[in-house]
Amino acid sequence: MMQCFHFMLEPAKSLTAKIKESHKKKKEEREPLCEDQLFVVDLAKDFSRVCQRSSVLEHIWNLEDTWPTSLCRAFILQWASVLESKKRPMQTDGWPEMDEGKLPDLITEQDLLQAKAVILNWIKDLRAQPEQSVWPGEPVVKVLEDLQSAWRWGRVPNLLTAMELVMWTLILQCLDKDTIPQQWLMWKQRTQKIGAISYIPQPVWDWMSNAAAEVTLDLDTANPDLLISCDEKRMRCGFERKEVPNYHQRFDGWWCAVGVEGFSSGRHYWEVEVGERDWRLGVAKESALRKGFKSLNTNTGYLTLRLERGTELKALTVPFTALPPDLIPRKVGIYLDYDCGQLSFYDVDKHFHIYTYNEHFTEKLFPLFGTVEIIKDLVIRSPAAKNQCLCSTSCLWG
Repeated sequence: MMQCFHFMLEPAKSLTAKIKESHKKKKEEREPLCEDQLFVVDLAKDFSRVCQRSSVLEHIWNLEDTWPTSLCRAFILQWASVLESKKRPMQTDGWPEMDEGKLPDLITEQDLLQAKAVILNWIKDLRAQPEQSVWPGEPVVKVLEDLQSAWRWGRVPNLLTAMELVMWTLILQCLDKDTIPQQWLMWKQRTQKIGAISYIPQPVWDWMSNAAAEVTLDLDTANPDLLISCDEKRMRCGFERKEVPNYHQRFDGWWCAVGVEGFSSGRHYWEVEVGERDWRLGVAKESALRKGFKSLNTNTGYLTLRLERGTELKALTVPFTALPPDLIPRKVGIYLDYDCGQLSFYDVDKHFHIYTYNEHFTEKLFPLFGTVEIIKDLVIRSPAAKNQCLCSTSCLWG
């Protein structure tokens, strides 16, 4: 029995050893650090000295996790902007507004020097505080622990998020600590619409998916070419147009349908398995027109992502916003925070952020689904019902 148990542990031990060896190799092959990298290293050391349970930052200041110079510069400029914004009025959620900032190719050495001066001025007070004098709150601790584990296993490219959360904790010590991870997510999505987060920590993901909504397709809105399953959670294109009443709310051009229930307040989350060729997802405003082939974009009342020809991922703003091909997902998580004015899209399998619409919502929003696939179904999933049985094959299509 012990031999069998020992045999089962071998692969895990081997994998752990390989990961440690990989980190060690990167450390040994590293080029000498530049001034901007050393600046971030010193910050990580200062943060972990003052903030309790932030040992994850040791990987930065002991040089196991070294960031590219470009990332260090972006971090320095961003957080100098945050510190400067504290002098201006706060947002309603208690977090500082942040300027859009200059384009990377317009940043000068003088900009960096000024940013470092702002941070160093703030650090003077931090260095005067006793060691381990700041408690970050249990939610932040859980996120830091998850980030450390994810980084060790290679799911996180760097510990930028850990630095950000600890810095927020130290800057906004009067903020309700229990909400810091959630407010961090909303802030990141507000200040960077595309690919803002390369890995959403599991505790934050759980908080988001706990807002799971039971979404089903509204048959009275479905394009007549669409086939809808009997549980009203699957759709694909058929070969013949069905004879159905041409209600004013029915799509008769684009191959789309909306959910039965619309949302006018609160938090809501749903997931969708998508095809590989062409799909669109998001929300439709109650007043949005559904007839014909007019563009379904922000001008016509739609907040959506669309994949075209399997390679072109777009946010249908006006003009449209092209998204990097490496953000194309197989399963999409959609999170609506109506009251905060955010609609966000995520890659469910990789836990990373794709795109966020930030807008002040004033009318009911209906989940929107579109596909031209004739073989692979577009499937709506509720995180709370992942283990429920689907309809039997004999009654799959209505």
